[in-house]
Amino acid sequence: MGIEPKQRLRLAQWSVAMLLVTCSVVNMFYLVWLGIAPFVPVVVWSLVLAGGFVVFYVVIRSGRNQRFAEPSLTVPQMVFAIVCGAAAYAIAGEGRGGVFPIVMVIFMFGMYALTARQIWRVGVFTVAVLGTMMAIMSRLRPEVHVPAVESSHFFMIAVMVPAVAMMTSQLSRMRERLRRQKKDIAIALARIQDLATRDELTGLINRRHMVELMEQERQRGVRSGQTFCIAMLSLDEYAALSAARGAGYGDDLLKCFAREALAVIRISDLLSRWNGAEFLLMLSDTRSSLARLSLERLRDRVCNLCADPAALQSHTGFSVGVTEHRAGETVAQTIERAGLALQNAQAAGVSRVVLT
Repeated sequence: MGIEPKQRLRLAQWSVAMLLVTCSVVNMFYLVWLGIAPFVPVVVWSLVLAGGFVVFYVVIRSGRNQRFAEPSLTVPQMVFAIVCGAAAYAIAGEGRGGVFPIVMVIFMFGMYALTARQIWRVGVFTVAVLGTMMAIMSRLRPEVHVPAVESSHFFMIAVMVPAVAMMTSQLSRMRERLRRQKKDIAIALARIQDLATRDELTGLINRRHMVELMEQERQRGVRSGQTFCIAMLSLDEYAALSAARGAGYGDDLLKCFAREALAVIRISDLLSRWNGAEFLLMLSDTRSSLARLSLERLRDRVCNLCADPAALQSHTGFSVGVTEHRAGETVAQTIERAGLALQNAQAAGVSRVVLT
């Protein structure tokens, strides 16, 4: 089974951390080879460090990390690495200065995943842990961990860690701003896309986008052998009613029709506002005989199901021209035939369905 992109990214981050762990273990055994660090403590330290990160890998790989508030487990990994770094400082003897750049790298590891507040908390934790270890070792082994030297080391850590934390937190804030901007841009693009494909009044698909969708349906039919029908619908007496009761009444009528029609038609069918009080319905994978029956039901139900019956009490219904797309013809030709069928329906009276 595949791994989702975010989980792959977390495993990639773990791989970077494991590379740092490997380098640290190699460096410690180099100190053992030089006779600076004791063999047994270094072996134990290496097993604990590597074993801890193996546990992190198992948790991430199994997906259990997603149960936590921070699925990347960056803070736990950093805290564990810093504690192990403090232990390495204690057993590395004269080579303990190599721990400092590793600590800095650990902070770089967190700059792309943590918030500024989290980074500062980890920074305070780092100074406290290393400072405590320096104080302990200066008492236990003053011949190696000379108190004056440890004071100098602590001063370095107390200055370097906040400085790195400050730079890292600034990068984190920049990352957050970029993330928010990206989200805002995505929302704006979605809004633009919606405005470009939807009718502002009714919320239905607009004419331009409907033509694109019908062309896609035509091409799909060429491949599959299936066909589709197009129905041109027009609200009867719309112009007269709008003139008598005002444009607001006409807009409410269009919105009511669109809302109730969407509640009746199939999910696979598409309804668009075509022109003024005209709508175009595309019935996918449908023959003309079935399309006519569907439109008869639609006509009956729209008048009965309108949420505001008073808005339609003077409205007699709508006329429909239905046609089935023919193999070899263009979408424009099918639309033209549907338009002619609608004209015939309107000429025959009100609330008529004409099939051509």
